[in-house]
Amino acid sequence: MKNPKIIIAIDGYSSTGKSSFAKLIAKELGYVHLDSGALYRAITLHALRKGLIDYRNRIDEDSLMDSLSTLKISLRPEVYLGDENVETEIRQMDVSNSVSPISAIPFVRAFVDNILRECGKDGGIVMDGRDIGTNVFPNAELKIFMTASPDERATRRYKEMVASGKHVSFEEVLKNLSERDYIDSHRSVSPLRQADDAIVLDNTTMTMEDQMVWLKGILRDQFGMDV
Repeated sequence: MKNPKIIIAIDGYSSTGKSSFAKLIAKELGYVHLDSGALYRAITLHALRKGLIDYRNRIDEDSLMDSLSTLKISLRPEVYLGDENVETEIRQMDVSNSVSPISAIPFVRAFVDNILRECGKDGGIVMDGRDIGTNVFPNAELKIFMTASPDERATRRYKEMVASGKHVSFEEVLKNLSERDYIDSHRSVSPLRQADDAIVLDNTTMTMEDQMVWLKGILRDQFGMDV
């Protein structure tokens, strides 16, 4: 008997390892991984390149809306703007500093949601983001809400950025995470929140292996999956 092709929706705070966890789950199950945050980052990069958002995060929303009508974004599985692979560029600090205001815009969220729903219509996917279980796929069979302490999240993000050659301070990273948490949780459209039927995963002291053991137990117990 084949394992069912369910939708696994992973939401949670920045730098909790949502994408890394989702990618590992997808690999283990033979599912497709979709990173919604990467799409918002790609739109933010596009806005920065076109001068549609300034250093104070003031956005020219009319021009941004017009530009989305011809903007081509795809997941292959890395993120492309047109034919350009922008996976590295979307992880830069300037994009991180502006992605929350961009992602709070209703028409931007609608644009991304349409891409995600089309990709996930046949199931067999793992999707991570901020509002996957509450808005994009409210009927997902398994919803996980990931969290970790602010210091631990900032430490992870700081080490990741330093390892990739970026020159940032720990305090700058912690401040960025705090600001993003506030914006994501308080925006008027699809704010970050735990779905009522989501299972909380606090991975402050957990390794990726620990998290996979935790997940496999849920898949076996709740869905009878052979993992």
